[in-house]
Amino acid sequence: MNIGVPKEIKNNENRVAVTPGGVLELVKRGHAVRVQTQAGIGSGFSDQDYVDAGASIAPTIESVYAEAEMIVKVKEPIEEEYGLLREDQLIFTYFHFASSEPLTHACIKSKAVCLAYETIENDQGALPLLIPMSEVAGRMSVQQGAKYLEKPVMGKGVLLGGVPGVEPGRVLVLGGGVVGAQAARMAAGLGAMVTILDINLDRLRYLNDVMPSNVITRFSTEMTIRELIPRMDLIIGAVLIPGAKAPNLITRDMLPQMHKGAVLVDVAVDQGGCIETCKPTTHEDPTYIIDDVVHYCVANMPGAVPYTSTMALTNATLPYVIDLANNGWKEACSKRKDLLKGLNVVQGKVVYEGVAEAFNLPYVPVETLFN
Repeated sequence: MNIGVPKEIKNNENRVAVTPGGVLELVKRGHAVRVQTQAGIGSGFSDQDYVDAGASIAPTIESVYAEAEMIVKVKEPIEEEYGLLREDQLIFTYFHFASSEPLTHACIKSKAVCLAYETIENDQGALPLLIPMSEVAGRMSVQQGAKYLEKPVMGKGVLLGGVPGVEPGRVLVLGGGVVGAQAARMAAGLGAMVTILDINLDRLRYLNDVMPSNVITRFSTEMTIRELIPRMDLIIGAVLIPGAKAPNLITRDMLPQMHKGAVLVDVAVDQGGCIETCKPTTHEDPTYIIDDVVHYCVANMPGAVPYTSTMALTNATLPYVIDLANNGWKEACSKRKDLLKGLNVVQGKVVYEGVAEAFNLPYVPVETLFN
């Protein structure tokens, strides 16, 4: 199969979809890999590294899309790429369709096969291609939140870990999944007092057992959130409903209850955000302020640590890329339930229910593709 790896063009996105090591594994299996020039430079990989692994280098993004049967990316295509998508071309990347109606319609119009990393789900209900980036984003959410609590960047002026004689900062984590658990562990490691909320009692029991003593668990309700937010210095939004828009747990009317200079970090912004006042920001301009509350809502947080993120992502995606390349999307997805759940938009049809519901579009059950 001809596989294309374009350079990411989203603002400050320095990750690349495949490492040179990943290219070597594909080439060994008889596949041709075309990498856009400078695609890996932000992650520390030169064109020569890819050539040495067996790839050929494409001069432009247009040539990558034009020649590839499968495009492997990190982030969803942006507007400049919509016209490059081709009918029946397989696009394998993070899409987060439910947060972008223009992207959804562009992919429907293209009649490409859109296989989303974030909705691939294994037999245990885990999301194996979301987990590595969720681990990075969860840890980064606290790192960034701690920075923006500093007074020179309009924060409250709180050191999360405190010092002897001064109490530590207080952190609220909304959601006890991978992002939330990583955020809670990171904040606790800094010495903060952490509260983590979830609606799954089994998950709360697990977190209660494995977290350090400065993390407490609470069952999540609107009343509980309203009770807690006036005390918090940093709130991390870490709610995920696979393939669907995140619910708003922090609403606009709650902001006046928060301290001046408190910080909101919405990791769920890729899926529409779980904080009503959050809108996607960039690494160039990451924050804005509403009601004296600092909002950090960068939609590609792991892009700030591209070497770590690229290595972690390729570790997870490469087995799927190899299977798709060896067998084609139709055979691979028909044999594997996890890959089947990754199909979102196929040849002009919306085959993922959460995406159809988000924009009131006709829904076609994915199983009908194989009849």
